Amino acid sequence: MPKTFNYPAENEKNPHDGSTLESFLREDGCYEEAKAQAIKAVLAYKLAQAMKAQRLSKARMAARMETSRSQLDRVLDPDNEGVTLDTLKRAAAAVGMQLELELRKSRPRLSQTEAPKS
Repeated sequence: MPKTFNYPAENEKNPHDGSTLESFLREDGCYEEAKAQAIKAVLAYKLAQAMKAQRLSKARMAARMETSRSQLDRVLDPDNEGVTLDTLKRAAAAVGMQLELELRKSRPRLSQTEAPKS
């Protein structure tokens, strides 16, 4: 559940003034969750755009993926994070694309007193 932000009074300095969205989300403890949601939303959007460009109906797309239309609806739902990598790979292939994943070393977490380096 999203946390609420208590806005400072007019004469108080906002503790997040000048910070980046990434540093704010990290401080709030929800960066990884927000990033995962954003990635899923982008994948769903790109697949929907590719389907539209190819004039591909949901029924035809599901057939190409060898899955049900309800499974395709889950793939295209930006809020549904329960879609497997195999399903995403099949969806990408169905529109002539490929899914690429990258595993890399994480960036060190910023402490609450550190500012991000530009």
